[in-house]
Amino acid sequence: MRQHLLMIEDDVRLASMVMQYLEQSGFSVSHASDGLGALAQLGNGATGETPDLVILDLMLPDIDGLEVCRRIRALPNSLAQVPVLMLTAKGDAMDRIIGLEVGADDYLPKPFEPRELLARIRAILRRSADNIAPATHVLRFGSLEIDRDARTVSVSGTLCELTSYQFDLLVTLAERAGRVLSRDQIMEAVRGRELEAFDRSIDVHMGRIRAAIEIDPKVPKRILTVRGVGYVFARQQD
Repeated sequence: MRQHLLMIEDDVRLASMVMQYLEQSGFSVSHASDGLGALAQLGNGATGETPDLVILDLMLPDIDGLEVCRRIRALPNSLAQVPVLMLTAKGDAMDRIIGLEVGADDYLPKPFEPRELLARIRAILRRSADNIAPATHVLRFGSLEIDRDARTVSVSGTLCELTSYQFDLLVTLAERAGRVLSRDQIMEAVRGRELEAFDRSIDVHMGRIRAAIEIDPKVPKRILTVRGVGYVFARQQD
């Protein structure tokens, strides 16, 4: 069965060309030209199935992509976990950082090469699939529980909201508890794209993970920063 993508893009000409390319690459693709229409499709199942990934333009005619992403993350059940690849025509790094903060899994500036878009999509979907069954399905660190089969994280029984990419980052650290990992090692472990110069997206994601799993994100006890090196997941926790 083909993996299904939902493209939210108001430039109909661009959307048509990209959809054709992605369909030729083995995907099925549906399209929405505005944010509210896309959210309606997601909410009532008008697309026929839950998409495996959403391609989301930042600039839309009704509500912007950031708000669409926020609302996707607030949808019930598995819909909230759908990976989001955000497209932005703006060069300001702050737009990309905000996109990651509201729950996007990755971003791609416009104009872009279709091959790079395809590579990003495939990388995100590989991370989401997580087809390799680990020997230990559930990782427990005090009140923190990470279920690698269900792809859920909970603290004291309360589920934490993480994107697919953030879940993979957390698992990468937790599986190597006590070991300091550089940003490059983390990115390599989750099979994502290589770090761009001055790209701090890992730091943004770590901030979101801490906000979800730490008692006090400003004084983290689980994910610790090793200045000048990277991050380490603490072995001993509450």
